[in-house]
Amino acid sequence: MELDKITGIVIEESIRIHRELGPGLLESVYEAVLARALARRGLKVERQKTVKFEYDGMVFEEGLRVDLLVEGCVVVELKSVEKLAPVHAKQTLTYIRLMRLQVGLLINFGGETLKEGLKRIVNNLASQPSSVLRVNREDRT
Repeated sequence: MELDKITGIVIEESIRIHRELGPGLLESVYEAVLARALARRGLKVERQKTVKFEYDGMVFEEGLRVDLLVEGCVVVELKSVEKLAPVHAKQTLTYIRLMRLQVGLLINFGGETLKEGLKRIVNNLASQPSSVLRVNREDRT
């Protein structure tokens, strides 16, 4: 399934959930409900996916954890705050860069409407292996 179709489904379901539940619930509630809604739409969803990465010879087995990984190619970071801070988008970009993915969605369920709390973050990182940074790669020696 192509990225635009996957992100479109995630956005559709997020809007529906926000309209029905409204703001103010814990992030974990929105995560569980969205994961279930996406699975019902036929998407593979992993919750609280830990990502192993290596930097400068150090291995971090659980260096980061994404809220949702959809179809193995779209990171979905969820918030339930009054207003997103600039660091939230930077965090999502760091995640998709480290995972060598192209797209991430930052979704804030805490606002009055979802429109101001929805950001699509794109990574233009070339898929060349780095000698310093390795993410979720098996050592093949």
